[in-house]
Amino acid sequence: MKIAAVILAAGQGTRMKSALPKVLQQLGGRPLVQYAAELAQAIGVAAPTFVVGHGMDAVQAAVGSAAQFVVQAEQLGTGHAALQAAALLRASAELVLIWYADMPLLRPETLHAVVAAQQANRGPLTILTATADDARGFGRVLRDPKRRVRAVVEEAHATRRQLAMRELNAGVYCARADWLWKELVRLPASPKGEYYLTDLVGVAVAQRRNVASVQLSATAELIGINTREHLAEAETALRLRINQHWMAAGVHLLDPASTYIEPGVQLAPDCVILPNTHLSGTTSVGAHSTIGPNSIVRDSVVGANCRIECSVIESAVVEEDVRIGPFAHLRPGAHLARGVHMGNFGEVKNSYLGPEVKMGHFSYIGDAQIGARTNIGAGTITCNFGMDQKKHRTVVGDDAYIGSDTLLVAPVTIGERGRTGAGSVVTHDVPADALAVGVPARVIKRTPPEAKPAGGS
Repeated sequence: MKIAAVILAAGQGTRMKSALPKVLQQLGGRPLVQYAAELAQAIGVAAPTFVVGHGMDAVQAAVGSAAQFVVQAEQLGTGHAALQAAALLRASAELVLIWYADMPLLRPETLHAVVAAQQANRGPLTILTATADDARGFGRVLRDPKRRVRAVVEEAHATRRQLAMRELNAGVYCARADWLWKELVRLPASPKGEYYLTDLVGVAVAQRRNVASVQLSATAELIGINTREHLAEAETALRLRINQHWMAAGVHLLDPASTYIEPGVQLAPDCVILPNTHLSGTTSVGAHSTIGPNSIVRDSVVGANCRIECSVIESAVVEEDVRIGPFAHLRPGAHLARGVHMGNFGEVKNSYLGPEVKMGHFSYIGDAQIGARTNIGAGTITCNFGMDQKKHRTVVGDDAYIGSDTLLVAPVTIGERGRTGAGSVVTHDVPADALAVGVPARVIKRTPPEAKPAGGS
């Protein structure tokens, strides 16, 4: 059977106390609505239909072109919202699966189970239910003595006895398309003038048709986002789910409760993530690398056998066998080649450090290319921002030696095996095999190519 997906994303979310539409609130570094789009893709629905309203342009931009959209101009309830998709989907599918965009923890397996139950159901409708002590505002599922679903009562209209019931309507529906579109237009209005999807249960029962149900076992999937408290609760549940996944895949998390890994991160087996480390965006970490403690790695590639301690890495590339920190900062465009050692309180921006470069502490390398095996002494600064208000490049050749507290005033080039004395201010190019000292620096001698200076910082 062909399946269409209708995702309800029109709510304003007034209890969030935010100018953002509710479905654009961030969970795990991405908007809630993106989880719904990815879930639809995971269950094989190529172009889900989102019902949008408040902030619809921003919501559509967040979802992208892999979906279609209909507008609920007036907020007249969930039944009215689903009805907006009728004209678009009436002849395109045999089953319609409906859920809310503010339920980001739903799993593909759960939706597959609901669809399978409806495919086996002679009646027109299947609902997802859950048993929980915290009702979270969901309606109560009423059953007869034979355990058949008879109705769903919204919490606002439930009696005291009904409120004590623990089986909840989880807000996922799968219906036969022909029946759904016909009955949505006939739903009665509530006292508030709204039309509820939950009333479809009573409609089917009144027609003496079976309503099937699927019991949700993992109640974390039930978390819907209506308040900041719910958002924090979902963050905790999502973090637990992600961390359990990576531990099962061979990643060592010393303290999962204080480890923050976003959904888009990729980790190789045998890497170690220490406490209070945040891995976000499109970050990947290679095998046998150790990150943390107290580190942030965002949208970066970290190779195998690296050690990053108490540092911040942003939009950078770190190759294998690199040591960074503590208290170092890689800014966007930084690329550290294999075997680089970067000392504490160092910073690199938009620069390439070649293989086995040693960069001393308290140094800043910006808009530069540093050759292999070069030693960058402590306190070295590339003065990359000129009086012309433009950024300029520094180039340092292989096997160079930059003395401590050297200022490299760009644009400037240090040739292969070139050296600078401690405290030099280099304003002109230094040839290969030459030594420059002073303020401003001047070349005082050249050394034969075979005579290489000792390293150190």
